[in-house]
Amino acid sequence: MTRMRIASAAAILAFFAVPIAVPAWSQDKASPKAASGDKSELYQQLNLFGDVLERVRRDYVEPADEKTLIENAINGMLSALDPHSSYMNPKAYKDMQVQTKGEFGGLGIEVTMENGIIKVVSPIDDTPASKAGILPGDLIFALDGQPVQGLTLQEAVEKMRGKVGAPIKISIRRAGKDPFDVSLTRETIKVKPVRFRLEGGDIGYIRVTSFTEQSTKGVLEAVEKLKKEAGSKLKGYILDLRNNPGGLLDQAIAMSDAFIEKGEIVSVKARKNEDVQRWNAKPGDVTGGLPIVVLVNGGSASASEIVAGALQDHKRAIILGTRTFGKGSVQTIMQVTGGGAIRLTTALYFTPSGRSIQKEGIKPDIEVEPAKIETIQQRSGFREENLRGSITNPNDKPGTAKPEAKTDGNPADPKPAAGQTAAPPTGDPDEPPKEAVGDYQLLRAADLIRGISLYSNRGN
Repeated sequence: MTRMRIASAAAILAFFAVPIAVPAWSQDKASPKAASGDKSELYQQLNLFGDVLERVRRDYVEPADEKTLIENAINGMLSALDPHSSYMNPKAYKDMQVQTKGEFGGLGIEVTMENGIIKVVSPIDDTPASKAGILPGDLIFALDGQPVQGLTLQEAVEKMRGKVGAPIKISIRRAGKDPFDVSLTRETIKVKPVRFRLEGGDIGYIRVTSFTEQSTKGVLEAVEKLKKEAGSKLKGYILDLRNNPGGLLDQAIAMSDAFIEKGEIVSVKARKNEDVQRWNAKPGDVTGGLPIVVLVNGGSASASEIVAGALQDHKRAIILGTRTFGKGSVQTIMQVTGGGAIRLTTALYFTPSGRSIQKEGIKPDIEVEPAKIETIQQRSGFREENLRGSITNPNDKPGTAKPEAKTDGNPADPKPAAGQTAAPPTGDPDEPPKEAVGDYQLLRAADLIRGISLYSNRGN
């Protein structure tokens, strides 16, 4: 049986993405003579492979397992094509089928291969990797003290998997820091792909961590519950796709469809130009047209980029954050002889405007880098109301007593009246500002939605 899927940004240490069917392409037409010559050369290469395999079996210094040799040869052929094509033996294939349902064992980290080094695409929320502080862009150069250089991506992933409760030490290089080790304990990972809350009482915040079989359903439920909780106060939604490595293509399409009234969501183009498949939105917007801000960063990949690209092209949402990962290829899972499967890159996907995001990613409409938020302590100001004899506000109702104004700072301009004294400012002006806990990108998104809502209400 052949099943086609879109993979997430790379092979996952505990997560594999599943594409849906994309059109197959026919073989190029060629003259019988040319076809005969091609077959002859192909058979010669197959004979070469058989010759090498036999020599290894017969003459290698130690006995070699034939099954392992052939599996490694197949995986080498596929991994040489691109970082996302690979071979899965029967066990790995079975694990992958379980993982797409949102529960699996491992560390909760998605990785890819870069120059022979394992690169972190994204940790999954509330997993050993995210709790240990592993970040997108970290390079893993050793596992339990053994270098990963020379391993295939699949081999490295297998080494990071293991029995639940078993420890592993990961050696990491991070930009601007000396190499360091992180000790993790493998766990059974249960991914809750959607979380939500009411932000500030008037904005619906929806966090999508991955695109599993339950993601779109979770988003729809979140929207309905937020509507009930906020009522008429609801001003808009923030869809947080930061560090979301992707997943199921059909979930990305369904999630985009939930917010778009009509038009194309994504197209997939295979080997030939005529092999194109398109998905279009059905009428209906679950938010009722309220403003949407989508948060993205370098850990947003694959299915996340499909959603962000579709909403951006339809001008249905404002994309805020930093440029996304840039994985625009589709992987098809094809079962092969022996119960295993191959993950083969078969097509590229394009946003509604025809953009390919392969290596480009989605560029945000408003670029906002992550930042720390600090509360700056200021001297209390001296205002007009603090001046003796100041004129009463004409809008104040007669007889309404106002609280006595307190003098709590030195006026910058004007100066206090003659004989008036000013109390010293509270707090030490030389004290460094205290750092406040907060998500700067999220706060910017919330302010943006409130601004849009305020402007729209005034226009109406």
